[in-house]
Amino acid sequence: MSIPTDRRARKRAVTRQGISDAATRLFIARGFDQVTVDDIAAAADVGRMTVFNHFPRKEDMFFDRDAEAREMLRDALRQREPGVAPIEAYRLLAHRLIAEQSPAVAFSARSQGFIAAVEASETLKARARAIRDELAHVVALALAECVGRDPADPDAHLAAGLLLATWTVAFIEAHRTFRQTRETARANATFLALIDKATHGVKAAMAGSPYA
Repeated sequence: MSIPTDRRARKRAVTRQGISDAATRLFIARGFDQVTVDDIAAAADVGRMTVFNHFPRKEDMFFDRDAEAREMLRDALRQREPGVAPIEAYRLLAHRLIAEQSPAVAFSARSQGFIAAVEASETLKARARAIRDELAHVVALALAECVGRDPADPDAHLAAGLLLATWTVAFIEAHRTFRQTRETARANATFLALIDKATHGVKAAMAGSPYA
């Protein structure tokens, strides 16, 4: 009897998460560049090819929530309340993520290991920059779609670039605040204050467009 598709999917998801968790532990403990795929396979108790079946690149194991982030950014527009402008929807998303203690915006002792691993690896820094650019493209397409404009709408791409720059600076500064104070509440406040301040600027820049 064949295994039901949903059971296969669950088993695959469990295996994938196990690989990612093992890889992240090793990356944080030893440094990304000092860990091999064979090390990860051994730690996750799977074969080398199983690792590659789930993650084409080693850095994908570190940034394993990339797909979730993309969907979250799309959903912020799809699920916004009537009357909420697209740019405002992303400000509200930031506040909701902090209120829900989402791991996407976690500023804590545990998250510092993740940030330190990125800062110590040129490969991870390059991938982080690439992901930021990819997310800006995702946001631009979602913005254009939600107001019925062409995907190539320059206003959508300008707004997306400004929004991603805002979130990047807020994220970095919040982590810096935590390193200095060791207080999550103060880091959260830094993050939201910068999001709020910059959102006003983005709205001003996009005044007259359907995104503001």
